[in-house]
Amino acid sequence: MGLIEVVIDLQGVAEIPAVHIDGDRRDLRLDACRGLALWFIFIDHIPDNAFAWLTLRNYGFSDTTEVFVFVSGYTCMLAYGGALREQGWPTTVTRALRRGWEIYAAFLLLLIAYLALIWAVGGDSRYLDETNTAFFFRDPGAAIVHAVVLQYTPVNTDILPTFVLLHLAFPGLLWLLTRSAVVALAASFLLYLMVQVFSWHVPAWPSGELYFNPLAWQVLFVFGAWYAYEGAGRLRTLVQARATLVLAILYLAFGLLVTLSWQIKALEGFMPDTLSKLIYPIDKNHLAPMRLLHFLGLAIVVSRLTPPDWHGLMKPLMMAMIRCGENSLAIYCLGILLSFMGFVILSKFSSTIAMEVAVSMAGIAIMIAAATLITWTSKQDRPGPELF
Repeated sequence: MGLIEVVIDLQGVAEIPAVHIDGDRRDLRLDACRGLALWFIFIDHIPDNAFAWLTLRNYGFSDTTEVFVFVSGYTCMLAYGGALREQGWPTTVTRALRRGWEIYAAFLLLLIAYLALIWAVGGDSRYLDETNTAFFFRDPGAAIVHAVVLQYTPVNTDILPTFVLLHLAFPGLLWLLTRSAVVALAASFLLYLMVQVFSWHVPAWPSGELYFNPLAWQVLFVFGAWYAYEGAGRLRTLVQARATLVLAILYLAFGLLVTLSWQIKALEGFMPDTLSKLIYPIDKNHLAPMRLLHFLGLAIVVSRLTPPDWHGLMKPLMMAMIRCGENSLAIYCLGILLSFMGFVILSKFSSTIAMEVAVSMAGIAIMIAAATLITWTSKQDRPGPELF
């Protein structure tokens, strides 16, 4: 993994780094994790949903967002880095930028559907507050302009602009990784430290900053790309060490106790004032170090417990996760709309535990059905003649 050779064209004019990545097969564990993350995101985005106690965010510092950003960097390197020699820089850059455009277009389409759905249910003030769309209905012209330039993001859509910026920057990252992976990783970590120290951020409208600060979250994206490129080989001994696994488990246990203390008063005394001052605030928009370390610990434990050839990946429930993970952009957008519809149902009709479970399970079932349909239609689609 991570071996580089220079390929010189027949005329000796261009030099193209060829990236060889071990394991050309798609790692189904990544799709399964991403699919499960999509289900958790849908559940978490339904306000006051007791079913959310089954998701990650209540049991540690990090949540499913870290999974998405890391996996995105990893899969970008697999998709574009592995094909660089055969396709060359122009095609690789074009593909990466096109993916960024697809995410941008999905963000705008989701925004339209989201606003239309809010308007259709009556635009109740609670819905406007929960979705951060009051600004749009008060000043739609300005909101549209700022949305187009990725400065206005209703609640639950705010990760997509960060993904757009990360994908647009990927060609530059790929170039730097093929020259010096160590420099690329060090530069990314240095930028992350500057964000923690000086609070560098990307401005948003009408005030403040983008919730998922791309200057901070890029460190997970870059780490994922680096890990796919050469990091897996370099870190294999460290990750497989028993001491590393023990430290990861201990840190996850610490995170569990701290987060439970936020919900259970009996555990509040667990946190001494000195420790509280040291670890707080555990900031999400700037990806606080406590969150970053928690994700790394979780990744180590999951990778040790689920080997690549794990037969559990073929079980029906796991296959449902994989199907959603394979179509993550479309299913994410669908999940945002479903979570709002679930919120409306619970607030207008019934908010009993049974109804919360029913709404959550129905939404996941719809997501699975949609993902399965998308995968099936993509397999049936074959290139044909240009009809227009």
